[in-house]
This record gives sequence, structure tokens and C-alpha cells, in this order.
Amino acid sequence: MSDNILKYVGARIRDLRKERGLSQEQLGEKAGFHFSYIGGIERAEKNISLINLSKIADGLGVGIHELFSYSHNISYRVTEKEEDIKEVIDILLRHDSKDVKKAKAIIKEVFKD
Repeated sequence: MSDNILKYVGARIRDLRKERGLSQEQLGEKAGFHFSYIGGIERAEKNISLINLSKIADGLGVGIHELFSYSHNISYRVTEKEEDIKEVIDILLRHDSKDVKKAKAIIKEVFKD
């Protein structure tokens, strides 16, 4: 059970890294680590220290608490559909409410919901 926190935090780091469009190598450079160390953390193979968590949070541009803001229902393998949904959400978040409502109307029309 205690290994679950490694999986949750690793998955959260991966999600935040991908949201920012960073490769493991780029995050490693920002945080001062080799990309293979970042990969090991994301795969829950490394038991990371708080100091290193702080460096990774800085590299991601988030507070360290963000690394613990995860759902206990984390999916370790994100499906293509989930990636597409995340991309749509990212696009919508960059637009104002008026545009989001237009997109919602279009989606409802396409799927007749």
C-alpha cells in the first residue's frame, strides 16, 4: 500500500510535465536531474526525497503541494481518448467564456445531447 504514493506522485509529475509540453529531458534540465531519474520517478521506481520533489516542483513552475493534488483513481496508462479530451480542455481553457459556450453548442449539436 505505501508504494501507492510513489505511483500517485509519479503520475502527477508526468501529468504536470505533459501539460507544460516538457519532455523528461527538459524537466530534468530545469530541475537539475538526468532525464532517466525523472523517468524513474514517473514510473514509481525511485523513492524521491522532499528536496528533490521541491526541485521538480520548481522545474514545473508549481508549488510542491501540487505534486500531491492527485486523484486516488489515477490511471497510469492514459488512453488516446483521454489524451484527446485533455487536449480539447486545454484548448478551451485558453479561450473566453463566450467561445467555450459556442464550442459547447457545437459539441451538443454534433452528438445530439
